[in-house]
Amino acid sequence: MTWLGEHWLSLFGWLGSALLIVSLLQTRVLRFRLLNLSASVILVIFNALVAVWPMVGMNLATSAINIFFITRMLRGRHSEAAYQVLEVGAGDAYLRHFLGVHEADIARHQPGFSAGGLGEGDLAFQVQTGDETVGVVLIRREGEVAQVLLDYVTPRFRDFTPGEFVWRQAPRLRDRGFRKVVTPPGMLAPYYHHLPQDWRPVGPAYELGL
Repeated sequence: MTWLGEHWLSLFGWLGSALLIVSLLQTRVLRFRLLNLSASVILVIFNALVAVWPMVGMNLATSAINIFFITRMLRGRHSEAAYQVLEVGAGDAYLRHFLGVHEADIARHQPGFSAGGLGEGDLAFQVQTGDETVGVVLIRREGEVAQVLLDYVTPRFRDFTPGEFVWRQAPRLRDRGFRKVVTPPGMLAPYYHHLPQDWRPVGPAYELGL
């Protein structure tokens, strides 16, 4: 192999190693798996080219593991078997604890929200996967309008839009006398245009007719 070929091969190996390190820094579980898979594939090729077969075997195994988990996550992202919605009281101690733990992240993604402004008449929904809370939706009644106070997903599950499982229960909101859902303006990266329901942008917010 020429010097130039060895140089580019070395850079290719360093790329795989760097990508592996970057993957370990991810908080989003899907992004972690995708980056880790990319790193593993690069390292399989690199180690095969330099004939380091134990490392080829290890990276083939990690690639297979990543593919398995990515496939399972993508299949379950819209499955009601993967996520459950629990309605709780706005003053529930665990809900208040959850909001406090994630206060800084909530402020970045939905400026203007304050847990201190919640009232007992507000509706609160926790989205669960197993015993882990992955999201919270808070709603306030304004006549026939369900005004969304907060629609928050924890960083690990931000690639999966678990809030959609609350909006699948939109008929229950209609049964309570609501005729429209309105999201707050200023949300960072709203996901409503990806949902199957007929959300429509209205200025800086989204609306859903019930």
